[in-house]
Amino acid sequence: MARKKSDKKGQKVRVEFRKNRGKKSRKRDFTREMHAGENVEDLKASERVRGKSDQSRYRTIIAETDESGGLQLDIDESECLKGRVLSAIGLNSTVEGEDGKQYLCTVRRVLRTLSRDARNAVVAGDRVLFRPEGDDQGMIERVEPRRGILSRTSQNREHIIVSNIDQVLIVVTADQPPLKTNLIDRFLISAEKGETEAIICINKADLVDPVDLQPILGLYAQLGYRVIATSIVNGMGTGELRKLLKGTQTVLAGQSGVGKSSLINAIAPSVELETGEVSQFHMKGKHTTRTTQLLKLNFGGWVVDTPGIRQLELWDVIPEEVEGFFIEFRPYVTFCKFPDCSHTHEADCGVKAAVENREISMMRYESYLRLIDEDFVKADSAEKR
Repeated sequence: MARKKSDKKGQKVRVEFRKNRGKKSRKRDFTREMHAGENVEDLKASERVRGKSDQSRYRTIIAETDESGGLQLDIDESECLKGRVLSAIGLNSTVEGEDGKQYLCTVRRVLRTLSRDARNAVVAGDRVLFRPEGDDQGMIERVEPRRGILSRTSQNREHIIVSNIDQVLIVVTADQPPLKTNLIDRFLISAEKGETEAIICINKADLVDPVDLQPILGLYAQLGYRVIATSIVNGMGTGELRKLLKGTQTVLAGQSGVGKSSLINAIAPSVELETGEVSQFHMKGKHTTRTTQLLKLNFGGWVVDTPGIRQLELWDVIPEEVEGFFIEFRPYVTFCKFPDCSHTHEADCGVKAAVENREISMMRYESYLRLIDEDFVKADSAEKR
């Protein structure tokens, strides 16, 4: 069978594999024999001062450069099937082929090596080429270029939560656990960095007076974001939410206990996800969803349920560029006296003046200050390490 090749010319790449075993012990004590007066010429030629295993960890592979500048393995596509990763735990992934059949797949080692700067080589939502092995197993040979991602920083590496999505549904609660607008702003930035649309969903709206939600809903609506209030108790907003998710690929993101799984169950009862209660002791949600998973909606589209995130450390965002993600700051930045104004302590700051004149929300400004303060501290600690 002919080998299907890409139009792009492959290049040779020298890959260093991670250690997965200790060095082989030398058969003879080289140092002791040298002290005993034995000549180097008399030693066996097979004896090496430098372990052979050090050199054997390198391999030359053929790879191609994709549109984003990343390397793609040159593989025999005729032996592979196309599929999408429904969930990924460690080295094992559940992949659905184009025919709807699911396979339990592992990840080719060289593929993991090429992705060593990221936390995961394969994530939920990835479109992959995999080689079937047996009836329902396979080996993932290549991950296609990603688009529309949601990611965060984890141990100084990028942790991509999900890929190939259209929109992020940021789920917070009116109460139990308390509403955190700072977390909303972090998710908004992460969604924009990942080139996805963002929808703000305030769930458990039945727990408060609807009038109390209007300032929050109105603020983000005026900034151009889509907002929705929902409740699975009285059905508020679930019909509108179903319309927003129909025919799209949406990831639900937020803290534990905000009701992400319950919302999915409300709009697609056939899914039957496990749900939990909020701890009454510390008012924080308990983890019921333990892995990111893609779920097919019976009315069209995909939804992604994710484990709760209590803190979202932004990936690849430096403090100096945070102002650009606060869209209401943009008209006033030009009035700052200093071109590198941080809008924190400088005199004649256009943004601070707009806050004093209530043209910019104090809540959003305080969220901005918290973001750059936390990021400065984390950046300094990372440099010290």
